[in-house]
Amino acid sequence: MVRSALRDKDRKVLHLVIENFVRHGRPVSSGAVSQARRISASPATLRNIMAKLEDLGFLAQPHTSAGRVPTDKGLRAYVGALLDAKALPEERVPVIQEDFPQRTADFDSLLLQACRILADSSDNLGFVISPHIFRLPFEHLRFVKISDRRVLAIVVTPFHMVLTETIESPLSMSQAELDRASQYINQAFPGRTLLAVRDALLRDLPKHRMKYEDSLAKLLELVKGSLDMGTGEHRIYLQGTSRLLGKAELFDMAKLRSLFQNFEEKASLVRLLSDFVSLGRVKVLIGSEANFPDVEDCSLVLSHYGYSNQVLGTLGIIGPKRLPYERIIPLVDRMAKRVSMAITIFGREVSL
Repeated sequence: MVRSALRDKDRKVLHLVIENFVRHGRPVSSGAVSQARRISASPATLRNIMAKLEDLGFLAQPHTSAGRVPTDKGLRAYVGALLDAKALPEERVPVIQEDFPQRTADFDSLLLQACRILADSSDNLGFVISPHIFRLPFEHLRFVKISDRRVLAIVVTPFHMVLTETIESPLSMSQAELDRASQYINQAFPGRTLLAVRDALLRDLPKHRMKYEDSLAKLLELVKGSLDMGTGEHRIYLQGTSRLLGKAELFDMAKLRSLFQNFEEKASLVRLLSDFVSLGRVKVLIGSEANFPDVEDCSLVLSHYGYSNQVLGTLGIIGPKRLPYERIIPLVDRMAKRVSMAITIFGREVSL
């Protein structure tokens, strides 16, 4: 619909206005567009085009004597053009020269460093959401008794990373019972997820109980109870909160503080982001498009990372709507691909 309403020259003027506004943070005049020397048009023609863009809702004029600023609709049209482009000019793609952790199975370190690089490279808030341990296929699984009611689940994934999760147990299990249960699960359910194991145990519990007494019944209660209580949640890594707090002129500070509180609740952010993108595709949410409390002043640029076409988690950047999208979009895209690559060939050197 945007393409049918705008001519090529209209879109070029819109893009020039947005890029000028992102760079300087002030309403943009037709004179400023003309000085960019990237479009062949008279000042009168530029004024007419900008008036048309305002009438169509792509630009707004804060004051009668001021220039124009992009609306969310205008930003959406601009971002859509960037996402449709086959590739951005190489000079616009941020160069990331740090390496991920090498020769380690510490998945948390991998994600934390990815989050830090996103924040440092964008000068905004970087976030990474880890996989849900119950939804990951395992190559090897072990349960270790921590205390009478707490069990540590250790999962070795097919991509040779180790993840752990502490589970609150509704029943007391001895280490011997946990070892027998782990041994059976590794033999009977290779390459499956703990959720799949739970479903299989629910179907075939009588048969399993005969072979392993009541240890698997206890294990089923353990896994069911942990899922019912919401344990095994996604971890959310955030880096760069001070960067947003340092941009007071771009945000309503009360809303920004509320936004951080919502992030701390984590579950709502996971639900928001898990529905938006598929593996290998960057998504940009501008202002109220995110349908998340207190983000009207923000934009989110996000993508999924994964392993062997399986989505594992989400990463991205949160910042003001005045983001340099032409840099941030390829940054997020590159980071998602690098995390996926690091997971796929983990243990080898992966240059970002």
